[in-house]
Amino acid sequence: MTHTTEPEKGAHARDGQEAKGGHTKEPRGRKKGLHRRKFLGGVAGAAGLAAVGAAGGVFSLLTEGTRSKAAAADGTLTVPDLLEGTTSDGTTTFTLATQSGTTEVLSGVSSSTYGYNQAFLAPTMKWTKGDTVLLNITNNLDEETTVHFHGAHVPPSMDGGPQNAFSAGATWEPTFTVLDEAKTLWYHPHALGTTAKQAVHGLAGMIIVEDDSDASAALPSEYGVDDIPLIFQCLAVDSAGDIKYDQTGYLSSGLSFPVLVNGTNVDDTTLGFTATKTRTRFRALNASPSDIITLQRSDGGTLTQIATEQGYLTEAAEVTTIRLVAGSRAEFVMDVTEDVTLQVVITTGWIRGGSGTFDFLTVSAGGTDTPDDLPSTLNTIERYDTSDFTARTITLSNTGATMKINGSAGLTMSSMAMISTTLGAKEIWTVTNASQLEHSFHLHDVPYQLVSINGEAPTGVDLGWRDTYEVVGGGTIVIAMEFTDFADDTYMYMLHCHLLQHEDEGMMASLMVTES
Repeated sequence: MTHTTEPEKGAHARDGQEAKGGHTKEPRGRKKGLHRRKFLGGVAGAAGLAAVGAAGGVFSLLTEGTRSKAAAADGTLTVPDLLEGTTSDGTTTFTLATQSGTTEVLSGVSSSTYGYNQAFLAPTMKWTKGDTVLLNITNNLDEETTVHFHGAHVPPSMDGGPQNAFSAGATWEPTFTVLDEAKTLWYHPHALGTTAKQAVHGLAGMIIVEDDSDASAALPSEYGVDDIPLIFQCLAVDSAGDIKYDQTGYLSSGLSFPVLVNGTNVDDTTLGFTATKTRTRFRALNASPSDIITLQRSDGGTLTQIATEQGYLTEAAEVTTIRLVAGSRAEFVMDVTEDVTLQVVITTGWIRGGSGTFDFLTVSAGGTDTPDDLPSTLNTIERYDTSDFTARTITLSNTGATMKINGSAGLTMSSMAMISTTLGAKEIWTVTNASQLEHSFHLHDVPYQLVSINGEAPTGVDLGWRDTYEVVGGGTIVIAMEFTDFADDTYMYMLHCHLLQHEDEGMMASLMVTES
């Protein structure tokens, strides 16, 4: 069905505008990388994915943003600042503001960028399970925005979807209790038609959720010391520094597709990090608009993966690669007793994008401690018995440049397909890609389990909880989930492709969870 009812007014807005969820008010006043490519056109990089060019015109979306460098080009990994909250009366408040600025995305060339509290990217937030948080978020852009807490289990009125958009000069104040267990989340815009533009220009930051579990106590957790964020972006930039975001931009001539790690271009630089403890934990986020990243060691050794997007695996898994489609996250640890170099392999997921293998980080051994063995069990994940789950089919398709879910292009709230369910419902969805395009399927509100991937049962790390997963051209995934805690008859969650160009071109549907 197509939803045609506009949302009711939310909380009071001091500036006279409609406040869309939460409270809105006026503001308070060292060595070369392996190699690099100039451009790649045409072919998406997933196994079984046909050439995107054959699909005809295909998608579009994004643009530009105190003076700042992405990072000093001194070969040292830059770690995003940790945003300090203030706690009063049991609530921890975080203050954020969107702003524009300039950043050297390409060495020696200034690009117009956006950021939260800075010219490009954002500080990291730490939340603790059980705490109440309040976010004061001021919009200093010249257009409306939202802030979506990607992967967080929060009420729909606080989720930061399109219904929560707030205008230039306004402040949005969502507040909620953190129900999530330990995991890596992130935050970015989610307004209709501008998500790619704003995110590609720098509106992206990491959220670390902590808890008091035995696994958390046994894992590295000192931010910037042995707990390190890695925010990857593969962007499209012309020689003048203009960052592209839509089909027209991506098909223009003279483009570079720089790979950034925490804001630093690693095309020709291998960054360094000196480990002061033997075991280091890394949190990897693919904040690219469309490109796929694969992490690996240059020596072919293993990485010890401990978590997917939605928390710890049942036990640590030794893997040689970690593949992240747009929007995905993973956590891994390494016991570094001799220097190790990490690589990123970039594969385009859209009509054109990055490609190549890059040495992006050398981790130098510096710890003298001997860490304990990792716990034999990190988490308990009970696999769903889906025999009595409600079944649905979600179809991803396109007509030329228009992207669709279940036959509808979600370019407005009223035009997108809507899925209605009830609190406590248990459902199993068959997500079918009827196109030959790469898609990255993201569900708001609750985590899901993979039941099958292109007809095969999941194994290994794919048995962990997810909120974002790859659906290759012509492929199908089957997922299962349970809708808990939150219901609303006005505000909706979203389900969509996290290739941001696809999202902005209509591959988004709404999810209404009401009381049973």
